[in-house]
Amino acid sequence: MLFRVEIVLAGLMAVVPDAAAQDVAAVAGATALPPVEVIAPQPRRDAGNRPKPSAERGRRSTRRAIAPPAAAGDGGSAANASTATQAPISSSSEKNVSGAEVNAWPFSRPAEALEVVPGLIVTQHSGDGKANQYFLRGFNLDHGTDLAISVDGMPVNMRTHAHGQGYADLNFLIPELIRSVNIRKGPYFADEGDFSSVGAVHVSLLDSVKTMASITAGSFGYRRGFGVTSTKLGEGTLLIAGEANSYNGPWDNPDGLRKLNGVVRYSQGTATDGFSLTGMAYANKWNSTDQIPSRAVASGEIGLFGALDPSDGGNSSRFSLSGRWAQTGEGGSSKANFYVIRSSLNLWNDFTYLLSDPVSGDQFHQHDDRVLGGINASHTFKSRFAGLPMETEIGVQSRYDDIRLDLSNTVRRQFLSPIRSDAVREGSVGLFVQNTLHWTDWLRTNVGWRGDFYQTSVNSFFTPANSDSANAFIGSPKFGVVLGPFARTEFFINAGEGFHSNDARGVMITESPGDGSPLQASPFLVRTKGAEIGLRTKMIPGLTSAVSLFLLDSASEILFVGDAGDTVASRPSRRYGIEWTNDYRPLSWLSLEGDIAVTHARFRGDDPDQAALYASLAGFPAAQIGNAPGSYIPGAPNVIASAGITLGEKTGWFSALRYRYFGPRPLTEDGAFVSPATGLLNGRLGYRFDNGWRIQLDAFNILNSRSDQISYAYGSLLRSDALFAMCFPAAGLPTAPSAVCQTGVMDRVLHPVEPLAIRLTVEGQF
Repeated sequence: MLFRVEIVLAGLMAVVPDAAAQDVAAVAGATALPPVEVIAPQPRRDAGNRPKPSAERGRRSTRRAIAPPAAAGDGGSAANASTATQAPISSSSEKNVSGAEVNAWPFSRPAEALEVVPGLIVTQHSGDGKANQYFLRGFNLDHGTDLAISVDGMPVNMRTHAHGQGYADLNFLIPELIRSVNIRKGPYFADEGDFSSVGAVHVSLLDSVKTMASITAGSFGYRRGFGVTSTKLGEGTLLIAGEANSYNGPWDNPDGLRKLNGVVRYSQGTATDGFSLTGMAYANKWNSTDQIPSRAVASGEIGLFGALDPSDGGNSSRFSLSGRWAQTGEGGSSKANFYVIRSSLNLWNDFTYLLSDPVSGDQFHQHDDRVLGGINASHTFKSRFAGLPMETEIGVQSRYDDIRLDLSNTVRRQFLSPIRSDAVREGSVGLFVQNTLHWTDWLRTNVGWRGDFYQTSVNSFFTPANSDSANAFIGSPKFGVVLGPFARTEFFINAGEGFHSNDARGVMITESPGDGSPLQASPFLVRTKGAEIGLRTKMIPGLTSAVSLFLLDSASEILFVGDAGDTVASRPSRRYGIEWTNDYRPLSWLSLEGDIAVTHARFRGDDPDQAALYASLAGFPAAQIGNAPGSYIPGAPNVIASAGITLGEKTGWFSALRYRYFGPRPLTEDGAFVSPATGLLNGRLGYRFDNGWRIQLDAFNILNSRSDQISYAYGSLLRSDALFAMCFPAAGLPTAPSAVCQTGVMDRVLHPVEPLAIRLTVEGQF
């Protein structure tokens, strides 16, 4: 069946739809409201929030576009009284989730709030101050590559980052302040640019709340205090929120996490007619127990929660100022936003132990310090074409990063020797246009195009040969068709091209910073092509169900490896699969959800370099296993599924139970190493009082799974390895070939699931 799906989707490769996503406002209380419908096209509102008469009101059809369901229980989130106009969706996989729905589920880390995205896994392989790992649609997205994330219009993904391209650290996010999450998948939207080929997640924030404070205490030294208030100030609203968090975790070497977070926001009007100005400040420091080799656990060298280098860890900070403005009238709407962000990160990691340095170990330090800013603006014109209603949006998106990057060898966080140091300046401008034409009351098309121009300069202080400047341009057509609704069901066809940028250092590189060997530079912008067909139905009362068949090709998965300071070029790839999502709300106090995504991911073409490496390791099976050439994409998830239930009204008892399944994944190209499957069950039980107080108990990993939170397979060396004595003998020359000693012992390397933990929260509204 998947083969037939691939053929059908491949024939759709062309161009993509409009960008319609608007925020869904959070709703106070825990009442699960019945699904709502909105007539398309939407009536606009003026600054006074009064409905404007439609020029087409005499011809408006009674057919209704299917809208996302209204918010369910808040699970303790703050509420916003205002609502934003919700535009019809443009693809079967597009979705809008309210902040109340997000906070109704139990999650242990801020970024896990994004697991409301169907088919998305958010996990961690290091300390809780580091950016999470993301998996979606057959992609191991590392720390954010090909998944564009924004918060209140600010990009979270960091390009040309010290640790990884697209590094998306969401530890500054305060979940209670989320108003809505807009979810898009695929390169079909003209107003989505870099990193968005697999998906884009836009988080909007609340403008006003009830004054509230909460305190949480839990297992393994978890402590959190949170407070927020808002008040009228002049013609607008001033919101102030703060958070303090500490955590040790179950690790033999405690995380010692210490986090401070603050938000100040002034707003007037609504999301479609008004403005806001927001300041954020965040600081964090932690120790980390990184992934460990399974052989070290099996031999008893370390325990499951032990560390081979207890000095690993890091610190980070982020300060931002952002603003948004929007105005809507009878003839169209305009919006604009700006942001300025100052961020800093220091990371100390040791992933290979004694592979490179048998005396001091392989710990290294990555430093990223940057200032970035951007201004975006667009205008949507409402007009007619041959008597047919039409909306056309034209926009510009800009961004500039001024970055300082350092990579060095360290011992217990003390400087040992430099690897590379660079100053990078990178700017981009994107122009887009997208048109939605309503041919009939059951047919609309979305056609768009965007062009992106990138320019960068790299000053490599230790290796002048890696200093240069470059620029690149890429155009991306988009196309979409929406049919229906027929019997409360809509059908979607989408196709388009997108791209992701590569690390500027990899674009300029000619020499390895380690040994001076020649290296081939990466392309600046890498093209992706995708297509999707699907449907979304509400035929059964209370149930919203969507099915999507998708295909995504990438010209290359070239990555800049911050751990080594150079590039790794991979082959072109193809992924295709199916997603099925369901949201059922039969009663005001009951909500059920279930999602499953099945993906086939493979490299395309041959890999002669891998074949040559495999041959060079002959006679040493400990190093050779897992290095045979193959077409598997390491870390690509095949099956991701989740199911959950929430119960409760605005007051009284409430509860939630959610299970998520992370299927086994090939860890090497030949499939010799495969990760175990991981299933986690989280739950919540609480009571809301009439006076606004709430008490809540969250439980994580209720079944106490001892599987891997995340797995890898690569070569490393420990003193206990037989190969270590062959590569680093006490006297004489090595008895193993250099290729074998540079590879080390191939092994599954894991970060274990944290054991059963509970957290008790007491919250009061004033």
